[in-house]
Amino acid sequence: MSGPSDNKLIFTALGAAAAGAALAIAAIKMSEKNDANMKHVSHYRDPKPAYIYDDYRNEPNKREEKSIARSSSEAILFPHSHEEKMRRRVAARVAVEEDNRTPRNSVTVQVPATSANMGPGYDCIGMAVDLWSEVTVSRSDKFEFTVEGEGADDMPKNDTNYIVVGVRAAYKAANKQVPPLKYHCVSRIPFARGLGSSSAAIVAGIIAGLVLAGHRLPCWGSEALLQIAANIEGHPDNVAPVIYGGIQIGIHTGTRWTTERAPCPPGLQLVMFIPDFVGKTSDARGVLAETVTRQEAAFNIGRAAFLVHSLCLGNLDNLKYGVEDKMHQPSRGSKLYQYLYPMIEAAESAGASCAYLSGAGPTVMALTSGASGDIFTQREKERTDTAVARAMMEVADSFGVKGKLIVTNAVHEGARVSKVDPPFSSDGITYRDNI
Repeated sequence: MSGPSDNKLIFTALGAAAAGAALAIAAIKMSEKNDANMKHVSHYRDPKPAYIYDDYRNEPNKREEKSIARSSSEAILFPHSHEEKMRRRVAARVAVEEDNRTPRNSVTVQVPATSANMGPGYDCIGMAVDLWSEVTVSRSDKFEFTVEGEGADDMPKNDTNYIVVGVRAAYKAANKQVPPLKYHCVSRIPFARGLGSSSAAIVAGIIAGLVLAGHRLPCWGSEALLQIAANIEGHPDNVAPVIYGGIQIGIHTGTRWTTERAPCPPGLQLVMFIPDFVGKTSDARGVLAETVTRQEAAFNIGRAAFLVHSLCLGNLDNLKYGVEDKMHQPSRGSKLYQYLYPMIEAAESAGASCAYLSGAGPTVMALTSGASGDIFTQREKERTDTAVARAMMEVADSFGVKGKLIVTNAVHEGARVSKVDPPFSSDGITYRDNI
């Protein structure tokens, strides 16, 4: 016979079984309720997963197939993968708004000056300078070209002008015939002085032509505007900063031109000695040796790396080593611009972070530090631009070289449309300057 303790065990087991059954029933009911709620919510929320669209441009047998979507968890996008992000964004869009392809009657484009090479970065490193030219191109019944400002007497005023060349390239890209056009240039970039006047003209012409033709180019993954401009110029060190602003490092990948921005340290000022005489790029290239030694190549590779490293860290003290060069400055300094190295030494002794031959010359560019906000409200002794400018001018006087000094800044923005007819702005959207 069972005793009282055995009965207690039986009752405890029965109670536990009943409680477990109740919990199971409650769980089933809760699950059914959640399923019903999810069905209700699915009417309001898109249940589709995120997709990545594959690009089969490099697989010829699949070029005609539609992009295949796969889970976004299968690939990783890093913060620097800008072109890939844009490609996927465009591919994943269900509806793409119609581009504004309306041809325009008139357009005004502003373009900055540039300082190329920056010492060892021959044909690949350049900086946008805060000196702007303005180009207006309008439909007309006949060709006309007028210029005012810097180089007005020296600049060609026919179809060989790089502005006209750029416009023709833009219309070719749009597959359209160039109509009769009227050109007017307000030039504030010294002409043929090593400050990128030709590259500014090329880019201004291309942008003006694209706007007038109502044609737009792809940027991400192709940089089509850069391709057109660099193919005309032959190298990217000037046209890249004209287009994008800042300090640009441009190369040819074997397939296309590409460029990346290097940091521009805060407080940087540019002090330029600009001689009165014209420096032709063809003459400046003509004095260069056809070959360089292994030691010279190693020297320039190290200096270019040091230059970029100094810019990335904002270490202005190291810039004077980063802009040293053995590829083009020694030949040009000894054969064309005898004042170059004495002026570099004087500028650095007066407090410049560095100095170098701007582009193919004849301008000498010095970089100084210490600027903060509007310099005309800042104590002058906090900066070195005035002392550097005086030192550079003294060297110029000692060599009997006439010219002028300009103090300005690097500029982070590139070429821009400043006026257009009819305007891009509408009742719903107003762009900068109401263009």
